[in-house]
Amino acid sequence: MSGWELWIEAGIKAVAVFALVLVTVILLVWFERKIVADMQNRLGPMRAGPWGILQTVADGVKLLVKEPVVPRKVEYALYMVAPIAALVPAILIFMVVPIGKPFTLGDRVINLAGADLNIAVLYVLAMSSIAVYAVVLAGWSSGSKYPLLGSVRASAQMISYEAAMGLALVPVIMFTGTTSLIRIVDAQAGDFLGFLGVWNIVLIPSFIVFFIAGVAETNRAPFDLVEAENEIVGGYHTEYSGFRFALFFLAEYANIFNISALTTTLFLGGWHGPDFGAPAAIAWLFPIFWFMAKSFLLVFMFVWIRASLPRMRYDQLMAFGWKKLIPVSLLWIALSTVAIAVRRLGLPWT
Repeated sequence: MSGWELWIEAGIKAVAVFALVLVTVILLVWFERKIVADMQNRLGPMRAGPWGILQTVADGVKLLVKEPVVPRKVEYALYMVAPIAALVPAILIFMVVPIGKPFTLGDRVINLAGADLNIAVLYVLAMSSIAVYAVVLAGWSSGSKYPLLGSVRASAQMISYEAAMGLALVPVIMFTGTTSLIRIVDAQAGDFLGFLGVWNIVLIPSFIVFFIAGVAETNRAPFDLVEAENEIVGGYHTEYSGFRFALFFLAEYANIFNISALTTTLFLGGWHGPDFGAPAAIAWLFPIFWFMAKSFLLVFMFVWIRASLPRMRYDQLMAFGWKKLIPVSLLWIALSTVAIAVRRLGLPWT
């Protein structure tokens, strides 16, 4: 394949990923508002579009045309860069997530992922680390003490729970023998009815720690201390309005879907699932359906947790990360190392 064809393929994938993230965020916001309303015996969005599904679009248009307010004492360049720096890593993370089964076009195999990186797991951790800078820059450049306090909280929280998240992935890498997300999904292929034998969900402590750390990484309840309205108003984006605030909002919900998609890819078999003997013309849709169904099931868990659990105190938040999740992750790495060694090499006395 010539160079320009590779560039066309890369461009199509990049545009498709960006569009998919935007559409998914629109659905996700509506989904959350409807589920929380139902859990609280309310109606939720119901006027803009069928079942209120266009309410998020209406909110986006309102923020787009709203007059932006810029405080007088901001560091203007950093103040403007921070929202973009929050959104870009969220989109780049999803670029390496395979959402469906590869297909053949001519003599070329096309993966349904923006990019096939052999170090995709490390890439994801690196991109999530870059997101910390957006939070810190937004809080510091605003020239106000409340956003600064929110950014300090957020950076400490993200660093501490990112450590637990990275440690939770070590057994997955050892178990599958690769850091490519596409290869990790391939390693979980097998009979659907026997999924407990092939999906990485068998690494239950890793799954639990990764998902909890993901909830904390996205600043969601009960870990939403960076937006504690009774203490620091709205956190690091207090001084943002209009479309700049919308970028932070978009990045937060994109990261919720990212964590759900990564959890599906790493632990729940990715796009694997039965096609029920469907003809080839529509069989390619089933992997995408299974991927989205698993991901939105985890999104539902995000929403359920938000509607059910109260906000933690900040000291409880940090203690839980450093004194509970990280020690558990280290102990599980040691145990899983022994188990994987025995699985591959056998017992020393046999």
